[in-house]
Amino acid sequence: MSNNTMKHESEFELVENPDALAERLVQSEEFVVRHKNLLIGLFVAIAAAVVGGFLYYQNQQTKNQEALAAMFQAEYYLEADSLNKAMNGDGQNAGFKTVADEYGSTKAGKLANFYAGVVSLKQGKYQEALDYLEEFKSDDLLLQARAYSLQGDANLELGKKEEAAALYKKAADHKANDFFSPQYLMKAAVAYESANQYAEAVEVYEKVINDYPVSPEVNDAKKYKARAEGLAKK
Repeated sequence: MSNNTMKHESEFELVENPDALAERLVQSEEFVVRHKNLLIGLFVAIAAAVVGGFLYYQNQQTKNQEALAAMFQAEYYLEADSLNKAMNGDGQNAGFKTVADEYGSTKAGKLANFYAGVVSLKQGKYQEALDYLEEFKSDDLLLQARAYSLQGDANLELGKKEEAAALYKKAADHKANDFFSPQYLMKAAVAYESANQYAEAVEVYEKVINDYPVSPEVNDAKKYKARAEGLAKK
């Protein structure tokens, strides 16, 4: 007899036979009595998890608003190219460093890491820039791609040319688009050339030419590709 047939017969017995239904209810009641403490503990744990999750969400929302407010003046200083004040604050208003340290788990705090990375790059502090940028994570795909590219810049300045090229390619592939992707690919190709990896550079130039044929970078890609092919043969 199949499992489905046995299941249907059992359900039919419960509907048609009051004694069977009563017996099933008694069994259920006995189970509850035997495992009362376990069930209570389970319900309490579920309730605590729900309440805890709600409170955590509310707290994160509050902290995110605090971080945005704290970062407002720092953004102004960055636009004004007052890099030290943007990073460290002005004595009254926090800088990106403080916001990133205190609110790093929030969206605004992660954005502060991005800005701190930008400031560090401008100041020539390349390892510090890399550390901040690696902490940045965002569901804004274009901004995340930009962060990968900036990590590439930091690596390139640190002499890590292959790592830089890989990050530029990662930026290009992250939500690939006709405007930014060819720019990132060109940076990757140049990084490969500076590492004397001309065959890899040729492949990247070809990707620009084939995948982004109407981009402004195509003419340079064709020209540099020919040069890289010549160097690869030497």
